[in-house]
Amino acid sequence: MVEGILERRPHPEQGYRSCLGLLSLSKKYTPERLEQACCRALALGAINTKSVRSILAKGLGRIVVQDESDEPVLRSHEHVRGASYFATPQATGKPRVH
Repeated sequence: MVEGILERRPHPEQGYRSCLGLLSLSKKYTPERLEQACCRALALGAINTKSVRSILAKGLGRIVVQDESDEPVLRSHEHVRGASYFATPQATGKPRVH
């Protein structure tokens, strides 16, 4: 998070206060919670102290953010129907009655 804050500024010195604010959160929160909040903020692209503070205050650091590259896992069972099940018959033009 600190690296991200410093890299986003034209001059790294401009990010020092933000980094100090981020580090000051360790007085109120455990290192684990602070790390979780920083990871969540990074995953969301919210690279600033205000976002981390908000995540900590709302307890959102414990919630896992799914990476966009992760494909959802679809379970197959007897109640899963494919697209063909819901297709309308071309001959009659009427929707299928279930």
